[in-house]
Amino acid sequence: MKLKCLAAAFALAIAASSGAIAQTKLKYAHVYEVSEPYHTAAVWAAGEIAKRTDNRYTVEVFPASQLGKETDINQGLTLGTVDIILTGQLFAGRNYGPISIGGAPFIFRDFDHWKKYSTSKLFDELADGYQKASGGSKVVAITYYGERHTTANKAINKPEDMKGLKIRVPDAPLYTMFPRAVGANPTPIAFAEVYLALQNKTVDAQENPLPTIDAKKFYEGQTHINITAHITDALLTIIGAPLWAKLSDADKKAFQGVFQEAAARATGEIIESEKKLMTDFAKRGKTVVMVDRKPFIAAVQKFYASGKQPDGSALPWPKDVYDKLQAIK
Repeated sequence: MKLKCLAAAFALAIAASSGAIAQTKLKYAHVYEVSEPYHTAAVWAAGEIAKRTDNRYTVEVFPASQLGKETDINQGLTLGTVDIILTGQLFAGRNYGPISIGGAPFIFRDFDHWKKYSTSKLFDELADGYQKASGGSKVVAITYYGERHTTANKAINKPEDMKGLKIRVPDAPLYTMFPRAVGANPTPIAFAEVYLALQNKTVDAQENPLPTIDAKKFYEGQTHINITAHITDALLTIIGAPLWAKLSDADKKAFQGVFQEAAARATGEIIESEKKLMTDFAKRGKTVVMVDRKPFIAAVQKFYASGKQPDGSALPWPKDVYDKLQAIK
């Protein structure tokens, strides 16, 4: 009997050992707070990946810039030190310029236009272009990030109101287009440093979607929330080339399905949060300014017509990509 028990225990030990060897631990990084829908959706996705792969893959989520700023996690994806990231389109655009068009100012007519783009053949083509240019990293999902608005200590009703305004923007070149088009002074600062920059008056203003302004408490250093809606922004979930290459076809399908479901979850929450915060900020004593966007749009459109950015450099996408996006109805 003792011999049988010992044999059974040995067999269980071998099985456990084999399971441990077969299990692959993955790192999933982003820069957002644990309270935000992007993170809760990422945690949900991690649980689903484990479940749908019989625990052969486990995902640890690293939020709030724990593994570095946007630039760092994008580089980590290339280096293989991070397996999965949630990142802005303009940061992905450093590998493949055309994919950054989705984060350009006033590129979408409205949310419906963005929604159709997110499921379009054009988006699939841009994702394929990114995969080739990045050496095999795969865009598996797109999540609505929200409309970006401008907070400041004054009302912004017309482009002239932004002249000389020192405004924080993310550290990706295309984010400077809107401020430069209206005469503001864009100042790239890492996401994790924005709150302090506002408190210290290093910058006069910043721009982000309402849910982010709320989660990061950027409103605490600003009196006015100006509804400029200058970018209808989104985040990309990207699986690094080393991981994507070794996944079986069945696992690729599982990963992609999970992350697309997670993106849909976060998108729904962001839409609801935007609606709620339009009135909540006023209740908190903030002045919410409904901006006439037409003159701001006109200030930016001249750059699309010329194919040049405010600094004279070429736009990072060919004209046919712009035309295809505008043709989406």
